[in-house]
Amino acid sequence: MNSSRHHAPTGSSFVQLRGSGHWPTLLTSFLYFDASFMVWTILGALGPMIGPSLRLNAQEKFLMVSTPILAGALLRIGLSLLVDRIGTKRTGVIAQLVVIAGLAIVWRTGLSSLGESLALGLVLGVAGASFAVALPQAGRWYPPHLQGVVLGLAGAGNVGVVIDHLLAPRIAAVYGWPAVFGVALVPLTLVLAAYVLFSQEPPGRFKRKKLRDYLHLLRERDAHWFCLFYTISFGGFVGLASAFAIYFRDEFGLAPVQAGEVAAFCTLVGALGRPIGGALADRFGGIRALSFCYTAAGVALVCAAMARDLWLCGAAFFIASGAFGMCNGSVFQLLPQRFAKDIAVMTGLVGCGGGMGGFVLGMLFGVSKEHTGNYVSGILLFAGLCVVALAGLTSVKTRWRTTWGAMAAARI
Repeated sequence: MNSSRHHAPTGSSFVQLRGSGHWPTLLTSFLYFDASFMVWTILGALGPMIGPSLRLNAQEKFLMVSTPILAGALLRIGLSLLVDRIGTKRTGVIAQLVVIAGLAIVWRTGLSSLGESLALGLVLGVAGASFAVALPQAGRWYPPHLQGVVLGLAGAGNVGVVIDHLLAPRIAAVYGWPAVFGVALVPLTLVLAAYVLFSQEPPGRFKRKKLRDYLHLLRERDAHWFCLFYTISFGGFVGLASAFAIYFRDEFGLAPVQAGEVAAFCTLVGALGRPIGGALADRFGGIRALSFCYTAAGVALVCAAMARDLWLCGAAFFIASGAFGMCNGSVFQLLPQRFAKDIAVMTGLVGCGGGMGGFVLGMLFGVSKEHTGNYVSGILLFAGLCVVALAGLTSVKTRWRTTWGAMAAARI
């Protein structure tokens, strides 16, 4: 059991933020991540229109929308290494410029094949890798007992996916889907300007990481557990977010705009759930918060797979997305307690795992639809991963609470 002297100070975590850290950096990190997440998942929002235009089958459509997720996962480690060499702010600026350039090219030339859409997905992966910039830049400004809520607030920028699904289909319906890439350049440019003007490098000196540092941490069994938990939680959130528009169009025959609205409804709670999950973990302990949320996500996914009514299915996915979002915040409440000295490396590792989880879920949707004619088996397989996560938590909770958790500066 944790000693009470290691618990967070009394009072709301949100209230304590006022006297800590640097709020302009926290705000601009949120905006940076929000804009990046918006374009990272833009192919998912446009999938119901791009797919028929390029004559893609179900498996190819989900490969297209999942490629940015996988690319973002792999690129996070590269951005993490770059952060330590040139700083979080410079890394963030370079990454944003790469994404802006890629979108500008596609806006002017369009997409004419699956190969070109996959190439765009690789560029959009740079936006997905923004986790490796925004989270450590914000988190390093704040003390350990506020990490859950701070990283949750910075990570709540994933609300950008909601903006995608609400606006992208409407813009595409009026001007055509290539125009969406041009419109996306406006918020990206404005956010980049705010980020350059107001964000600051976090205080203190940090160890410069090398690739072997990642390999060294992978020898730690706890690193594997954190990667597994985030693979399932963030993979569940972002995988569902990228698949929703295509899924609701295929399953219920909705028009692209209507499919986008339902997708936004289901995704919003997951985006907002991240800081709530972090705050709950700060208050009740990360293990308890994760156990509750994985259970809720697994049950909801089973219900969604079985539902044949649009509103019942939407409600089930709403719960699943929200639970996965809260899991994300809870994982990042625990992570700095266990790997305080290696938080940037671990952010890259678990972020890589989370993106891979999103790719797996997207491909499960596509393979299931292509080979069985429906999405049931793919959804149920991912629900089974929630059970794996619960089993993992059960196996580690006693050891965590009696070893590093007993000395942590927050509830475990």
